[in-house]
Amino acid sequence: MNRIMIYKRVQLLLFGLSFILTSCSQSLYKNVSPKSVGISTDTFKIAESKMQEYIDSGKLAGISTLVIKEGKVVQRANFGFADINTQSPIDNNTIFRIFSMSKPITAVALMTLYDEGKFTLDDNVSKYIPEFKDTKVYQKNGNSFELVPQDTQMTIRHLLTHTSGLSYGWSKSYVDSLYNAKGANGWKGILGDKVKTLASLPLNFQPGTQYRYGLSIDVAGYLVEVLSGMSLDNYFKTRIFNPLKMDDTGFYVPKEKQDRFSDVFHFNQDGKLTGANAFYKKAFKSPGTLFSGGGGLVSTIDDYARFCLMLLNGGELNGKRVLSEKAVQMIMSNQFPENVKYWNGNSYGLGGAFDIKSGEYSWSGMASTNFWIDSENKMIILAYAQLIPSNHSYAYVFKDLIYSALK
Repeated sequence: MNRIMIYKRVQLLLFGLSFILTSCSQSLYKNVSPKSVGISTDTFKIAESKMQEYIDSGKLAGISTLVIKEGKVVQRANFGFADINTQSPIDNNTIFRIFSMSKPITAVALMTLYDEGKFTLDDNVSKYIPEFKDTKVYQKNGNSFELVPQDTQMTIRHLLTHTSGLSYGWSKSYVDSLYNAKGANGWKGILGDKVKTLASLPLNFQPGTQYRYGLSIDVAGYLVEVLSGMSLDNYFKTRIFNPLKMDDTGFYVPKEKQDRFSDVFHFNQDGKLTGANAFYKKAFKSPGTLFSGGGGLVSTIDDYARFCLMLLNGGELNGKRVLSEKAVQMIMSNQFPENVKYWNGNSYGLGGAFDIKSGEYSWSGMASTNFWIDSENKMIILAYAQLIPSNHSYAYVFKDLIYSALK
């Protein structure tokens, strides 16, 4: 029997291992049976079997899942490999590229400064970054266009809800062509210079009138630097990572931890799962100079669970208060203007999506990482993979099965 078959059988047979905690998490989580918090164990087995199917069918290389209810771990499992060439398995200590799951962390960092009275959400961004005062707005005019002044100045709330008029430069529009020409969406240089370049380019629309995913949270990260007088990486470490014991979260993976760093995958022209291009392989393996609050972090599933627990607990974890309850309520509630619509009728909080019906706060990352915080059911769900372009379907399958297990 080859090594892969042995590994699959071990995963399927030892369901009980889903509830065993590693030493790094024993100080934080209490491990309990799902039944003790009203969850069907049988459904969890089905959910884990479904995750294994993604590995067996070659749709994903590796998956890590974690469910916490009422502050207790009720499910934990790892499937497949962090490196398909060496067949190194995913485990609880695997470090992942979380990309846009950096955004809620940046929102929390900025809101710690809100707690200190440094700003209000409706302050103009130009009050702190003067370059944005005269930023023009692209406006179509028949077969041509013109650049017009902002009707309403871009605010900090606009940044944290992606209603600022900034984008990622991914489309073929005139504005996005300027992003590419000016390198505004690149990872080189320093954050302050990038933000000032963005301020020199036109906005895609009048602030507060539309939602468009983009570099708004990177600008919010620069606001953290301006308001605190610290670099973003040091502020994250001092105000969030150290208090929450997020020891494996940062803007790069130190050399001594790189054996725990998962590879990142894509499908080649033949439809075969293989390692992604060199940029993604090399990224995050050495210190950078541009700290992207919108997508620059790496983390473990346990570290991010600590962050989620802090939010679920109203800004505090294990006696360490990171954020006020008021600030947490603002982050995890609808912050959209009435005229702005988001995908599937849902809304947006600060730095992450807000489901109006369920009250869930959630977001995901470009390499297929996901989290949900459900305040009503006191539950956190995390599902991690490393696939680019992202495919989040596995995570929604897992999440839906977990919810079907609630009694």
